[in-house]
Amino acid sequence: MIGMANIPTLSLNDGKEIPQLGFGVFLVEPEETARIVSDALETGYRHIDTATAYGNEKQVGEAIASSGLARDDLFVTTKLWNDMQERPREALEKSLDLLGLDHVDLYLIHWPAPERDVYLPAWEALIGLREEGLATSIGVCNFLPGHLERIIEETKVVPAVNQIELHPQFQQAESVAFANAHDIRIEAWGPLGQGKYPLFEAEPVAAAAAAHGKSPAQAVLRWHLQHGNIIFPKTNHRQRMEENLDVFDFELTDAEMAAIDAMDRGEDGRVGTHPLDGNW
Repeated sequence: MIGMANIPTLSLNDGKEIPQLGFGVFLVEPEETARIVSDALETGYRHIDTATAYGNEKQVGEAIASSGLARDDLFVTTKLWNDMQERPREALEKSLDLLGLDHVDLYLIHWPAPERDVYLPAWEALIGLREEGLATSIGVCNFLPGHLERIIEETKVVPAVNQIELHPQFQQAESVAFANAHDIRIEAWGPLGQGKYPLFEAEPVAAAAAAHGKSPAQAVLRWHLQHGNIIFPKTNHRQRMEENLDVFDFELTDAEMAAIDAMDRGEDGRVGTHPLDGNW
């Protein structure tokens, strides 16, 4: 078993710590979630990333309850869905009930949903929920610099994280630069490109993997870690869970990092929804 001690933590701008490598349950079927999260916890993961929209918070909670792990040893994230941005307290209380928890470690606005245009009051509500202790840290997902500038200017409260699509062919330089300038941690969703392009066959990735006796996936996860990204690769298979955790005994060289950096295709590399279009 790989213990939590092997996973580095990063400091957030609110003074809290977050495990840099976690486990995500996006597109994990509810009927499979409890088993899969239990496997992840047994493997050594202590950071679980879920969301109301995933429909599996209850099963995540079941796995947590049956794990025997102390609450303080776990880092649990969930997210506020677009249609509840006007009722964040109600949404979080429902999530906590499903998770069987009295607080989450990180609560995120899932999308800015600019056509709804209620992300600012939603952010103001999250600040209150943090002050009440229902969420230890608060942040956002898929926010562009303009969205971030607005909520920071209006509330003077900087999100702890911005969870955005980020992988070798889509590196979001502008959003990363803004985050770095404001001490916002980047969480990379789809860190392996969601299998939507031949990432593992790319020469820089394959060469780095071969040089270190690792898989291409491990090489890409290591690239993220060395850039300071928080990642939570999703898999249904225990062997892959273990492989994804086995990325702390090697380091990519500057040349290997630069070669993967050079894979960036800018906006053409995006494989998911553009933040301006996430208005469901």
